[in-house]
Amino acid sequence: MNETQFVPDWARGIVWYQIFPERFRNGDPNNDPTAASLKGSWPHDHTSPWQVHPWTSDWYQLQPYERLNGHDIWFNIQRRRYGGDLQGIIDSLDYLVDLGIEAIYLNPVFDAPSLHKYDGASYHHIDPHFGPDPEGDRRLIASETPHDPATWVWTAADRLALRLIAEVHRRGLRIIFDGVWNHMGINSFAFRDVVARQRNSQYRDWFRIDSWDDPAAGTTFAYTGWSGARELPEMLQDANGHTAGPRDYIFAATRRWMDPDGDGDPADGIDGWRLDVAFCVRHPFWKAWRQHVRAINPEAYMVAEVVQSPEEEKPYLEGDEFDAVMNYNFFIDAYEFFVADRRRVPASRLDSNLRELREIHPAQVAHVMQNLLDCHDTSRIASQIVNRDIWSIRDWNEFFRRTKPADSPQFDTRKPTAAEWRIQRLLALFQMTYVGAPMIYYGDEAGMWGGNDPCCRKPMVWPDMVYDAEATLPDGTTRPTPDEVAFDGDLFAYYRKIIALRKASPALRRGDYRTLLADDARRLFAFARTTEDDTAVALFNADEVAHEVELPLGEGDWRDMLDECPVIRADGVIRVTLPPVSGAVLRPVTPVP
Repeated sequence: MNETQFVPDWARGIVWYQIFPERFRNGDPNNDPTAASLKGSWPHDHTSPWQVHPWTSDWYQLQPYERLNGHDIWFNIQRRRYGGDLQGIIDSLDYLVDLGIEAIYLNPVFDAPSLHKYDGASYHHIDPHFGPDPEGDRRLIASETPHDPATWVWTAADRLALRLIAEVHRRGLRIIFDGVWNHMGINSFAFRDVVARQRNSQYRDWFRIDSWDDPAAGTTFAYTGWSGARELPEMLQDANGHTAGPRDYIFAATRRWMDPDGDGDPADGIDGWRLDVAFCVRHPFWKAWRQHVRAINPEAYMVAEVVQSPEEEKPYLEGDEFDAVMNYNFFIDAYEFFVADRRRVPASRLDSNLRELREIHPAQVAHVMQNLLDCHDTSRIASQIVNRDIWSIRDWNEFFRRTKPADSPQFDTRKPTAAEWRIQRLLALFQMTYVGAPMIYYGDEAGMWGGNDPCCRKPMVWPDMVYDAEATLPDGTTRPTPDEVAFDGDLFAYYRKIIALRKASPALRRGDYRTLLADDARRLFAFARTTEDDTAVALFNADEVAHEVELPLGEGDWRDMLDECPVIRADGVIRVTLPPVSGAVLRPVTPVP
């Protein structure tokens, strides 16, 4: 990699798949969580009746064991564990290969009591309940001095993670882990020691402690939790970012997963990192950490969670911190044109917004940005379409709140209609043809729907399982008509088709971009992607009526690679009639002079 290119070449235009491990697949029922393993996580009830939740049950229906604690659905959803684990991911890799996925982003897999694992007990061990021997792993972990890498051991869960990495690489895929370097959990070895020993703890400078237990001074122990969450004590930072203790620990854990056997060859390690709430950690830390990561693996990929304006994202993407961000701004722009109704923007605005995203950063950045339509922190795209006018997506904090069924009773949790699924297909086609690295949130290709956290985190819908219909509303009443829950084979086949189309075209994967049409009146948009040897033209009709599109593409025959729209050529102009809410992807049948 030369000095002018700072993004890894393999990440240009790659197709990502995001997995939320606890909800993807239970590959080993013998390692399932126990009630005791919930201790330290919200809502802090590990003593009421509890069991591993039935994978195929109605999402909003309280199970008999849940009714015994007297709490509502939102309390109980946070206590649920479905038993997803690393073996389930390994068992599903061929499913991902069949879909056409090229890279996997895993939400946190490190030891933590919550279902989401953003409250790490440590960074150097995989959660024991994701591996084959939870009890044995706990005994091994207890033998360590946790901040001293010289004492670290490899647990059964750790070794299964290494097998996962190897199986991913054997299939020609890449994998990145979620690094949560801003905070740990109240179960963390360091924080528990601080609570027990107070000022005498060797970890006293690891966290943002507001006051200590001091009867003489009349103070009690208090600390700062991320976003006010007491389960997530924030790490202490100075002007350069993390203080020495947590910084050294993070650097050591980073090396452990990038070069597990320590031989200087990163081939057996992960291919990079996604960094949680990166905007909460100061820039000098990220600059130093990037140098550390790239010293281990010069081709490692680093993507930040930064939910800010394009201008505010700039400092993270200048070549000395991150390669990309989770591209929420792409999602916002696509939503406003393809999904929004009363608040929709015209095609010309979409064009200018996208141009800003492409041009505000170094040119190479656009090609590795994780272009998402949803994730574990948003409502699923299918349900965004159902609730398309709930609020302006530009007012992100309020939009975020109004898409959470727990906070927003007006959010409609029903299954999308055929017309709404058609919009998702059009969005997915746009995602797979535009500049960048498209990322699918697990299950979108299978026909999953759901509101914002926690309802975007339902168990994966698999073709080999039979699911209960969603017959219960969030308030516990019966839905007038139950919504069938089943793997959508037609939608899966469509995703597989458009992913294959992308992978077959060098232009769609890595080509330059040029807008060809932005028709405000007819809600049409078209662009060309080109490389030296390939050209692809993507056309989109976001309107609810059919439109004919004329484009001067020169001589030569063109074909719609989706095989849905006949292409007519005359005098150097091609004509394509796009049905309502549909798209086409044209490639030349014969070389174009």
